[in-house]
Amino acid sequence: MGGRGIDPIIRGQGQERVDVLLDGIRVEGACPNRMDPPTSRLSSALAPVLEVRTSNQTLRWGPITGGQIVATTAAPELDENGLAGHLTIGGSDNGNGKLANASAAVGNDTGHFRIAAGHDEADDYEDGSGNEVRSAYENTEGRVDAAWRADNGFYIKGLVTRQEERDVKYAGSGMDAPKTDTDTYRLELGAPVASGEWNLLTWQADVDHIMDNFSLRELTAPMPMLTASETRTRGLRLTLDQRAGDYTDWALGTDVETNEWTANRYGGMNLAMLNSVMWPGVERDRVGVFAEAFHRIVPGVRLGGGLRYDRVDMQTTLAEPNDAYFRTYGTTDTDATDDNISGFVSSEWRFSRFQTLDVTASHSVRSPGVSERYIASWSMDPAMRWVGNPELDTEKHRKLELSLTGKRDGWRWKPAIWVDDVNDYVLRTKNDQGTTVYRNIDARLLGVEGELGWSNGTWSTSSRIASVRGDNRTDDQALPQIPPVQFIQTLGWHHLGHSLQAEWQVARRQDRVDLESGLDAGTSPGYGVVNLSGNHPLVEHLSLAWAVDNLFDNTWAPHVSRANTDPFNPEAVRVNEPGRTLRAALTARW
Repeated sequence: MGGRGIDPIIRGQGQERVDVLLDGIRVEGACPNRMDPPTSRLSSALAPVLEVRTSNQTLRWGPITGGQIVATTAAPELDENGLAGHLTIGGSDNGNGKLANASAAVGNDTGHFRIAAGHDEADDYEDGSGNEVRSAYENTEGRVDAAWRADNGFYIKGLVTRQEERDVKYAGSGMDAPKTDTDTYRLELGAPVASGEWNLLTWQADVDHIMDNFSLRELTAPMPMLTASETRTRGLRLTLDQRAGDYTDWALGTDVETNEWTANRYGGMNLAMLNSVMWPGVERDRVGVFAEAFHRIVPGVRLGGGLRYDRVDMQTTLAEPNDAYFRTYGTTDTDATDDNISGFVSSEWRFSRFQTLDVTASHSVRSPGVSERYIASWSMDPAMRWVGNPELDTEKHRKLELSLTGKRDGWRWKPAIWVDDVNDYVLRTKNDQGTTVYRNIDARLLGVEGELGWSNGTWSTSSRIASVRGDNRTDDQALPQIPPVQFIQTLGWHHLGHSLQAEWQVARRQDRVDLESGLDAGTSPGYGVVNLSGNHPLVEHLSLAWAVDNLFDNTWAPHVSRANTDPFNPEAVRVNEPGRTLRAALTARW
């Protein structure tokens, strides 16, 4: 919905259905309008490695309903003097973007100490038609991490980060975010035991957020409004991994997480009037236990399975919004207790040296999120209200996925097909008065994906396609916010450390929409975008990376982008992506 706050969508599902783990921990957002989803806290100082998971292969981090994104920050690669570091300086022309980040580490074989910092900022960018899109932001991060390992294998790791976002504009929202602060603390312990190891991870994340409709834009609403919100997250996870013989691995563990959310909206010329208690002091306590095992029956066959139980208790500590729940749903009972049982079975069949068939079946249960159950944005106009439903049932996802992975003579391929049958899918929609509400429905999502690639070491090419269909089976109509068929073709060249790549990104028109929900801005046209990128070593320890996004300066927006509510650009239906953009960065490593 702007230049930051990107909410990823995996196989037609996003927001609460996509779990984001930052070095193994969750950081809950503090904005009721999701201006600060977990991905906005990906490190700007040290680039993490991202892994996308689409099905349950482990339950230690919780069941996967839509998808899971795991961001892992690597330890420093120390030289013979026990030193490591980097400095990156870059920018972009469209929006006058600037970035700088650096790190410095010292250590030896037993441990390290590292400090890192990063800053990136941009003004509003222009789309392909030359229209400015509200997308400016400033983001600054500082972090310190350290690790130590004893001779007997015991290790301890610590991390402290501070992130400050300032003056973040959103074309897809009626407010902007002048200030968001995030403080994160992480401590990890572990040691070998028997034929494996134990691991204890604990974390704390505090987020303070402010959004308003006047400090970064001309006031067009009837009165100024400001929402101050915060969330507090505490978590602990204990796991035990073991190997029984040469063919069996098993693990078990438990985790505890507590969350607190508060959000108040103030209005009036001096902001002295409490306009709405949007999150009425919501508390959530989660306790989970899991056990799983994987066994190789014969060299070409590996079976696995796991079971997980989660107890989720949610309640509100403030009574102000109770009238909103009663007038919308006829209830004032805001206590909710969920007993969630999830599990999976998986199999890996390597029926030749070149191909492997993976089959995974799972049952995953998700408790509704804080906004789905408790948001209480109230207004005199029913069409401006947004009220969560405390009586929502948990989502139950029954998923089956088959994929065939192959590699031979420079070629690689991976077709996949999957189905996700969902009972009590939480649908955000509008009622007869135009109020944004939530209710449970039955839904089904079907998808096919395919990848075909080839490389001879110098030249490479890949073709990827993905299609998903989402059906609201209760109302016999389409689910909202389902991406259209997408195709990506790449062509690359690599030689002596130099690399060049051309990418063609294509999407067809999306006609299957749910206009009643208010989430789809309408049907969307197809698009095709060409991107170029390269990476070049210049001298020892110095490299240049560059990219030209949207080479032909097309005007385009993904179907799932927010509807544009920018008062200065009322013509746009969706928040358009940037027009032609040149990006470049120099990196020195030592």
